[in-house]
Amino acid sequence: MEEFSDAKFVEMVVREIVNHPEDVRTERTIDERGVLITLHINPADMGYVIGRKGQTARSLRTLLKIVGAKNNARVNLKIYEPEGMRRNPYVHTNVPDMNVVDDLKI
Repeated sequence: MEEFSDAKFVEMVVREIVNHPEDVRTERTIDERGVLITLHINPADMGYVIGRKGQTARSLRTLLKIVGAKNNARVNLKIYEPEGMRRNPYVHTNVPDMNVVDDLKI
């Protein structure tokens, strides 16, 4: 069996989900807590990999844990997010920027 089959498994599945499969790559590191696979994808494909309410990412992690258990390893998945990529859910981009104090005419 191939030594890094868990990382290749993640790449294979994710390439079938995204619109930019050529940008999919993984980094595999091992430490005292187990194996960590960091997934790098095109930022435009982030929604496809995470899925609605994180469901796709959660499913990928579940499958990866099964692959790891088969090989007696604890495997975790981290989806790499470039700096500034994460949106603040409390900031509405479709609402005009208004100064509330000016509106109250205080």
